[in-house]
Amino acid sequence: MTFSIVARCADTGMFGVAIASSSPAVAARCSYARAGVGAVASQNVTDPSLGPLGLDLLARGLGARDALAALRGQGTFMDYRQVLMVDAAGQTAIHSGPNALGVWAQAQALNVASGGNLLRDAAVAQAIVDGFLVSRGHLGDRLIAAMQAGLAAGGEAGPIHSAGMKLVDKVSWPVADLRCDWTEGCPIDAVATAWGVYKPQLDAYIQRALDPRAAPSYGVPGDD
Repeated sequence: MTFSIVARCADTGMFGVAIASSSPAVAARCSYARAGVGAVASQNVTDPSLGPLGLDLLARGLGARDALAALRGQGTFMDYRQVLMVDAAGQTAIHSGPNALGVWAQAQALNVASGGNLLRDAAVAQAIVDGFLVSRGHLGDRLIAAMQAGLAAGGEAGPIHSAGMKLVDKVSWPVADLRCDWTEGCPIDAVATAWGVYKPQLDAYIQRALDPRAAPSYGVPGDD
């Protein structure tokens, strides 16, 4: 009931996760990333604890493959889980348990991994990876393009209702965390629209947190 991507920008070291599902609020339960460490998506029959645990393993210096091997040993009911990881070197690893739902698939390359379950077509994961690899620009733009490529390749077998995108870079909080928790329309389009609004302001929000004295004005009514 989910398809996703974890990725690293080779130019900046920024990490990101993008995800979509027929379930509500998928990004709240399945997307995890930590600046300088990596990104993890935990999906299928989701155990949200696997995300932070995976990031802790990466933070200890384990590469994606070793971290995922350790996670398999520490997690419960891993036959039901699907987990994607990318580490600080851009190496990737994927676990898809044998009880993954419906048509499931996974694909990976340097700096990017994708996986999904209850898909309309097993080619969806590779389409997401290919969409990322041929894209250019900001990591957020590339994640959106990759998810749209997965949707064009068939996406989920049924309608998707929620989606999200999380980006981390240099600071301890997500520099972007955009979600559509439920819609009867296309949640990936909704996140893309939100990103189009948020992207030009991303750096200003970081500056306001680090040093509001040097930050631009808010540009809203009442900001005199």
